[in-house]
Amino acid sequence: MKKDNIKDSSKLLAVFSGFPTVLITSGENIITVTLVHIFSFSPPLIGIGIKPERHSHSLIKESKEFVVNIPTKDVLSAIKFCGSKSGSDFDKFKETGLTKEQSQSLKTVGIKECPVNIECKVVREINSGDRTWFVGEIIQGRIAEDYNLEDTILYWRGVYRLPGQVV
Repeated sequence: MKKDNIKDSSKLLAVFSGFPTVLITSGENIITVTLVHIFSFSPPLIGIGIKPERHSHSLIKESKEFVVNIPTKDVLSAIKFCGSKSGSDFDKFKETGLTKEQSQSLKTVGIKECPVNIECKVVREINSGDRTWFVGEIIQGRIAEDYNLEDTILYWRGVYRLPGQVV
């Protein structure tokens, strides 16, 4: 297999096949995030990468909590809106028609239309280049009985996608 030498980091980063798309709530604000990852299974930690200039960054930094809401294609228009508009300018719940759902252990609300809501308390902040990674310990959450992992949304190369076939 012949391989080309690449020095352009944007080309190297473009080879990743996809990132999960989630709606993060902080307080009563929503932001679409595709930089989300499990940081540890024990203790259970999830990290989300957010640019410091984003409205949600200051909300999470202040509250030290967030909810990871896993959406499905049914709310794709809301995903796009929440990823392109600032919560300092818009009430994203009102604009998208999404419904606030009281969390079980946090002040931050979840999103009723998302089949999975994972409540997290921030235990670490990692400044890494153009993002701050907020690492949250999972406190508790909810999963809908009819949740299907194949209905989740992935994002890569500027396009939202559904998971493909198992090979």
